[in-house]
Amino acid sequence: MIVAILVAVTCAVAIVLALAAASVRVLREYERGVVFRLGRITNQRGPGLILLLPGIDRMERVSLRTVTLKIPAQEIITRDNVPARVTAVAYYRIIDPTRSVLEIESVLAGTSQIAQTTLRSVLGKAELDALLAERERLNEHLQQIIDDQTEPWGVKVTTVEIKDVEIPERMQHAMARQAEAERERRAKVINAEGEFQAAGRLSDAADVIGRNPVTIQLRYLQTLIEVSNNQSSTIVFPMPVDILQPLVAAARDRGTAAGLEPERARLDEALAAARAALEPAPAPAATGSVPGHA
Repeated sequence: MIVAILVAVTCAVAIVLALAAASVRVLREYERGVVFRLGRITNQRGPGLILLLPGIDRMERVSLRTVTLKIPAQEIITRDNVPARVTAVAYYRIIDPTRSVLEIESVLAGTSQIAQTTLRSVLGKAELDALLAERERLNEHLQQIIDDQTEPWGVKVTTVEIKDVEIPERMQHAMARQAEAERERRAKVINAEGEFQAAGRLSDAADVIGRNPVTIQLRYLQTLIEVSNNQSSTIVFPMPVDILQPLVAAARDRGTAAGLEPERARLDEALAAARAALEPAPAPAATGSVPGHA
């Protein structure tokens, strides 16, 4: 009899402990509990110690922490018909635990599918240059669209970032050639601007020299000084023939006085040859017969 009583008491204690264990839950600070009582939703619980009715209440744990969702690589074709492979990442968190349980079966799967389809749709409408240079604007557009679609589930999408954009190798070479051509164009424009400014300054200098001819002589002497600094250079100092004319005339007069006619003739020939060398060559005459002449 005593043994039967002990067995009954032990069973009763075990049943009480089992029921207590089934009715007690502990939720962390970042967790919330959605409780169903006989299939009907009740107020959310947590955090801390939660008491449930065994066999009547059923609880779903919901984490409120931000989830990092890696969006698989998507094959897209941009607006200018360039194939590309795009990978992205999204960050979201649950702000309404009740709706995240009632409105959708799996928040993670649903958000992932929405992010993939939105990524292909939005980036397919953008050109390649915008995809490479305007990522911030595209990220904001993606975040807004995905957040609007997941809002009924009690999900808040905080950030969407495009991680990498892969384009064909031939397109990379074409972009490199385009960038090189653009740099060459800028260099030519800068060089032309420099030539234009230099021509303007030379025009101003010509006006100054035109008002005072002595400046050209000073510039000439300064150029000779600059060239003479190099010991390996040879300076050819031109002398106008007009300077030699007084000397030739004086020599001619002395030759006449001394009866040196042959010497004067040679001087005249030398002076004529010097002048002929300095004069430009005449243009070649056109060949052909003229009507009326033999």
